[in-house]
Amino acid sequence: MSTSADIGVTGLAVMGSNLARNLARNGNTVAVHNRTPAKTRSLVEDFGDEGAFVPAESPQELVASLKRPRRLITMVKAGEATDAVIGEFAPLLEEGDVVVDGGNAHFADTRRRERELRERGIHFVGAGISGGEEGALRGPSIMPGGSAEAYASLAPMLESIAAEAPDGAPCTTHVGTDGAGHFVKMVHNGIEYADMQLIGEAFHLLRDVAGYTPEQIADVFGTWNRGRLDSYLMEISAQVLTHTDAETGAPFVDAVADSAEQKGTGRWTVQTALELGVPVSGIAEAVFARSLSGHGVLRAASSGLPGPRAEAMESDAAGRFADQIEQALYASKLVSYAQGWHMMRAGAQEYDWDIDLGAVAAIWRGGCIIRAAFLDRVRAAYAADPGLTTLLADEGFSRELGRAQGDWRAVVATATRHGVPVPGFSAALSYYDTLRAGRLPAALTQAQRDFFGAHTYRRVDREGVFHTRWGGDRGEERAD
Repeated sequence: MSTSADIGVTGLAVMGSNLARNLARNGNTVAVHNRTPAKTRSLVEDFGDEGAFVPAESPQELVASLKRPRRLITMVKAGEATDAVIGEFAPLLEEGDVVVDGGNAHFADTRRRERELRERGIHFVGAGISGGEEGALRGPSIMPGGSAEAYASLAPMLESIAAEAPDGAPCTTHVGTDGAGHFVKMVHNGIEYADMQLIGEAFHLLRDVAGYTPEQIADVFGTWNRGRLDSYLMEISAQVLTHTDAETGAPFVDAVADSAEQKGTGRWTVQTALELGVPVSGIAEAVFARSLSGHGVLRAASSGLPGPRAEAMESDAAGRFADQIEQALYASKLVSYAQGWHMMRAGAQEYDWDIDLGAVAAIWRGGCIIRAAFLDRVRAAYAADPGLTTLLADEGFSRELGRAQGDWRAVVATATRHGVPVPGFSAALSYYDTLRAGRLPAALTQAQRDFFGAHTYRRVDREGVFHTRWGGDRGEERAD
């Protein structure tokens, strides 16, 4: 077999096949391999006219077909399957070769794999890829982490297949070393959970409080999607709401069981945030909302709990309420994104990554699931002030939050009066109010901790660490 392929792809399920096709369509010669050779043959037979493919029936054939330095993308299930594939291919590779994991791996696993392969002189790149099956084929957002040398080797090919932002820039960049790419992809997915939850809450309020039909809500979402809420998720939500179920003739959304599943990346985001000590309450509430939706027995046992008596809204009031929901949705979305960016900054500090937060916003403007028009403003905010502590402190965003807060509070209050759960809106508003509060009840919490566990406290009037002798004379002593 001649050494002719620019890059190899092993793992030809839908995502792997589409990524291989994307690479071939954009002028790259692609060696393809799958554990079952029939899939390899099928890909070449069905899509061989899209570009140059080199089929390989074994890992040895795949490696032998690659130009030096060899570049290999693995598209297999995260976890043990990824380790198994790496274990199979690593002995066949040489110093300077590059292995790319394009799956949804946990960033800690990516850090371990990068370290192990680095010791053998092999570059390992954990690349977050967002955009789903269509994105993989037509242009995803790609978040590669690893060495600068490895990225330089991959950049021309990654840029050739990535989505384009509105200004034409490719939606990929070197995110940082070792696990930075998969960490950023994890946070992306956490934000995605929050974004979807908030849109769902807006739908719930428009339907159960304002009395709108799914088709009317689709019109509202379509209008919002032409403004500052312009995003892929808003766009597809409107499309879902206009769809009619072929079997029943009812709105399709009413035929779908109200139990949302998850693959785990949102949960990883929350778990990692807890370890870093970063509050991502909006993302956490979205994860918990999905979890609670799936507890059918618990929900059934609680369905008889008393609640408020709902009152129908007049059409004029419903229209005003819809405008208020738009404000609440935008403000809550901004808070969720701010929490995600805070987490990325904290992760970079903890793991010694040089993550350009503005560049992350730039590559999420196209291809990925959370692509949205306002991400260009996020990019601009960090370009103007790379040290920006929180997006909420940006002058433009802060001004918009100030204008939105009255309606935001009204929406949460109205939802509460009607007994409609809005954990996302509520958590975002609480986060906002916590940040702006001059004094928090954490003072009492810390005093309680000192009382029962001698955990000490700091004072507002002088430096040092103190403890009160609660079980004795209640005198104060220094504890530092």
